[in-house]
Amino acid sequence: MKVEVAYATPQKQLIVEVEVAEGATVMDAALASGLDKEFEGLVLADCPMGVFGRKVTKPEVETLHEGDRVELYRPLLIDPKQARANRAAKTKKA
Repeated sequence: MKVEVAYATPQKQLIVEVEVAEGATVMDAALASGLDKEFEGLVLADCPMGVFGRKVTKPEVETLHEGDRVELYRPLLIDPKQARANRAAKTKKA
Protein backbone atom coordinates (compact mmCIF):
# COMPACT_ATOMS: atom_id res chain seq x y z
CA MET A 1 0.00 0.00 0.00
CA LYS A 2 1.12 3.56 -0.61
CA VAL A 3 1.52 6.12 2.18
CA GLU A 4 3.23 9.49 2.39
CA VAL A 5 5.85 10.54 4.93
CA ALA A 6 6.36 14.27 5.54
CA TYR A 7 9.03 16.29 7.33
CA ALA A 8 9.79 19.98 7.25
CA THR A 9 12.39 22.41 8.50
CA PRO A 10 12.27 26.17 7.96
CA GLN A 11 14.67 25.69 5.03
CA LYS A 12 13.29 22.55 3.39
CA GLN A 13 10.04 20.59 3.23
CA LEU A 14 9.73 17.10 1.82
CA ILE A 15 6.89 14.62 1.31
CA VAL A 16 7.94 11.15 0.17
CA GLU A 17 5.56 8.49 -1.11
CA VAL A 18 6.57 5.00 0.02
CA GLU A 19 5.24 1.53 -0.63
CA VAL A 20 4.79 -0.51 2.57
CA ALA A 21 3.23 -3.89 3.30
CA GLU A 22 -0.31 -4.24 4.63
CA GLY A 23 -0.19 -3.95 8.41
CA ALA A 24 2.91 -1.75 8.33
CA THR A 25 3.41 0.57 11.28
CA VAL A 26 4.08 4.30 11.40
CA MET A 27 7.73 3.54 12.23
CA ASP A 28 8.01 1.15 9.27
CA ALA A 29 6.91 3.92 6.90
CA ALA A 30 9.24 6.46 8.52
CA LEU A 31 12.20 4.10 8.11
CA ALA A 32 11.23 3.27 4.51
CA SER A 33 11.10 6.98 3.62
CA GLY A 34 14.83 7.53 4.11
CA LEU A 35 14.15 11.02 5.47
CA ASP A 36 16.64 10.45 8.28
CA LYS A 37 19.36 10.37 5.60
CA GLU A 38 17.96 13.45 3.83
CA PHE A 39 17.85 15.65 6.95
CA GLU A 40 20.97 15.85 9.08
CA GLY A 41 20.24 15.38 12.77
CA LEU A 42 16.87 13.66 12.28
CA VAL A 43 16.78 10.59 14.55
CA LEU A 44 13.63 8.60 13.86
CA ALA A 45 13.77 6.70 17.16
CA ASP A 46 13.48 10.01 19.06
CA CYS A 47 11.20 11.85 16.64
CA PRO A 48 7.55 12.49 17.58
CA MET A 49 5.20 11.28 14.84
CA GLY A 50 1.60 11.61 13.78
CA VAL A 51 -0.87 10.58 11.10
CA PHE A 52 -2.84 13.41 9.44
CA GLY A 53 -2.11 15.75 12.38
CA ARG A 54 -3.05 13.24 15.09
CA LYS A 55 -0.11 12.48 17.38
CA VAL A 56 0.87 8.82 17.59
CA THR A 57 2.28 7.79 20.97
CA LYS A 58 3.53 4.34 19.87
CA PRO A 59 4.73 4.52 16.25
CA GLU A 60 6.11 0.97 16.49
CA VAL A 61 2.58 -0.35 17.13
CA GLU A 62 0.18 2.01 15.28
CA THR A 63 -0.75 0.49 11.91
CA LEU A 64 -1.35 2.46 8.73
CA HIS A 65 -4.03 2.44 6.06
CA GLU A 66 -3.78 3.07 2.32
CA GLY A 67 -3.22 6.77 1.61
CA ASP A 68 -2.24 7.80 5.15
CA ARG A 69 0.24 10.64 5.64
CA VAL A 70 2.83 10.09 8.36
CA GLU A 71 4.19 13.33 9.77
CA LEU A 72 7.52 13.63 11.55
CA TYR A 73 7.51 16.49 14.05
CA ARG A 74 10.35 18.75 15.16
CA PRO A 75 10.72 19.71 18.83
CA LEU A 76 9.36 23.11 19.86
CA LEU A 77 11.99 25.83 20.04
CA ILE A 78 10.03 27.84 22.61
CA ASP A 79 7.10 27.12 24.89
CA PRO A 80 3.87 28.39 23.23
CA LYS A 81 2.86 30.31 26.38
CA GLN A 82 6.23 32.05 26.44
CA ALA A 83 5.96 32.89 22.74
CA ARG A 84 2.55 34.54 23.32
CA ALA A 85 3.92 36.48 26.29
CA ASN A 86 6.86 37.67 24.18
CA ARG A 87 4.52 38.84 21.39
CA ALA A 88 2.25 40.62 23.87
CA ALA A 89 5.21 42.39 25.47
CA LYS A 90 6.49 43.42 22.05
CA THR A 91 3.16 44.96 20.98
CA LYS A 92 2.80 46.66 24.36
CA LYS A 93 6.11 48.47 23.79
CA ALA A 94 5.05 49.67 20.32
